[in-house]
Amino acid sequence: MLKIGHEVVRPGKFRGDAPVTIPVPEELETVPGIPLNLREVDWYAREYPLETMNITERASRDWANTIRDGHTEMREIRKEHDKLNRPLIMAARLTGEQEPTADSTGEDVTELIKEKARDLGFLEVGITAYDHKYTYQSKKDWVKFPHVICLAYEQDFEPTQTIPSVDAEIVHSSTYRTEGAAGLELGRFINSLGYRAQVHSPNDNTGPYIPMFVEAGLGQLGACGYLLTPHEGSRCRLMMITTDAEITYDKPVDYGIHAFCQVCQVCVNRCPGRALMRDKIWWRGLEKNKLYFKRCRPVMARYLGCGICMKTCPIQKYGLQNTMEHYAETGQVLGKGTHDLEGYTLEGKGYFGPGELPVFDRGFFDMPHGDTEEWAFEQFKEKAKAAGGVITDELIEELREEVNRGLSQSRDNLEMMEEVDYI
Repeated sequence: MLKIGHEVVRPGKFRGDAPVTIPVPEELETVPGIPLNLREVDWYAREYPLETMNITERASRDWANTIRDGHTEMREIRKEHDKLNRPLIMAARLTGEQEPTADSTGEDVTELIKEKARDLGFLEVGITAYDHKYTYQSKKDWVKFPHVICLAYEQDFEPTQTIPSVDAEIVHSSTYRTEGAAGLELGRFINSLGYRAQVHSPNDNTGPYIPMFVEAGLGQLGACGYLLTPHEGSRCRLMMITTDAEITYDKPVDYGIHAFCQVCQVCVNRCPGRALMRDKIWWRGLEKNKLYFKRCRPVMARYLGCGICMKTCPIQKYGLQNTMEHYAETGQVLGKGTHDLEGYTLEGKGYFGPGELPVFDRGFFDMPHGDTEEWAFEQFKEKAKAAGGVITDELIEELREEVNRGLSQSRDNLEMMEEVDYI
């Protein structure tokens, strides 16, 4: 039995459930939150501000959507999701201008908000200061209020374990919609307490959410690039509400995840695209396992959104309490090396058990890069070069059409998001 360094007590999964105690072995203790060099974080935020990959990597996103739309079921799922989800996104965009529907009492409403969030089905809720360092450049003027309510909604267990599959993509989309509707209801509740609330739709992100969720004590960043939450690990969909309500901030917590992920490495070992880094590095002032985007997106595009890093995480599969208790008792990672945790099937490739990975043809990872305008110009140059340097009116017209299309997409940036920390 390993020596326990400290214990973390969290509310039960559902209202009325007994609190959950998570033991953190002494050898897994690091720091609460994310290891940071604040001087570097501030410098990067000032000199190289963040921007959504829906803009900076729009060319590859369009390419990926074209591939997904070649799969009949996926195309229909995407169309249905866009139809049902767009009204939720547009409603959320209006919430920042909505006035309170009652007068405030001036009392702290933290517990009222948390209780209402749990009643609406949110699995995790925490509150902290909104950190503008993590606002996308294109959203800088959008966020209005100083406090942020961080919310995580559980994605159903059984379909998630079939990743990558059509069923998993259906529950992925439906969880976003359910969460989006619940977030709007919570915003109206905050209005009824006498305060303003700006709902950040989970499909219209204002920035990378994970740092603020960590600051609010809702988990830590895993080697997979997802937030690992106490109850369900990465099997949550995230959203935020900013507000001017009278509230009390939560604090970051050391769940032992930073060190545990370095011991575990299951998601790193099982990634079909070899897109996860084994060792941590410092990136933009944060210590993390960096994801290799150019090896992730081609797999996600061709294999039903992939998500194998989510499926094979023991914290997602068994919960943090069970995983940590097992590690404390045995010094072993629960499920590691077993087909129960590590096995998966890729459509057209077959089943891969522990230690087995697919092999892809040369060129599998080739894809467009940059935003739509940059890629259009690269294609323009290649076509002009192939034509012996002759620039025709047709080539110029093609370039103009592609640039205009890219600008139009940037203005209407409504896309199903992943809460993966590529940044």
